[in-house]
Amino acid sequence: MDAIDDAILRELTVDARLPYSELGARVGLSPNAAANRVGRLVADGTIRAFTIVRGGAGAAPGPGLEVFVEVRLAEGTTNEDFTDALARRGFPHVLDAVHVTGSYDYLLHAVVTDPAALDLFVRRLKREAGVAQTFTRLAMRA
Repeated sequence: MDAIDDAILRELTVDARLPYSELGARVGLSPNAAANRVGRLVADGTIRAFTIVRGGAGAAPGPGLEVFVEVRLAEGTTNEDFTDALARRGFPHVLDAVHVTGSYDYLLHAVVTDPAALDLFVRRLKREAGVAQTFTRLAMRA
C-alpha cells in the first residue's frame, strides 16, 4: 500500500461507482492504471466486498414494504457483475446489499411500495442482475 492506494480507497469510499477514468484523474493515474490498482486491491484482500448503502447510516427506509431478500447468484455471475448491475441498472429500492456466508450470496435490504412492486423488483433481479434464486422476508415492524 502506498499513498496512491490510500487515495484510491478514499475516493472509492466516497463514491464506489466512479468510472476508472474519473478515479484515475483524481489520483493522478491513467484509467488503465487505476483499474489495475483497484484489481490488485481486490486480489490482495484490501477491498473484500462491495456494498451498496443508500441514505447514509441510520436513515429511515421510508414508506412502503420493508423487505429482506436473500439472493443466490446464477452460475457464472460474479460478485462484481451483481453489484455493478445493482448500481448501473437502477435498483433504487435497495438500501443495502451485503455479501454474506451461507446458502445465499447476498442479503438485500429494500423498500418497495406494494406487493406488485416487490414482484417486479424480484423479477428484475433475476432478469437483469444475474440472480438465480431469491428468498424474501417482509419486515412486520421495526
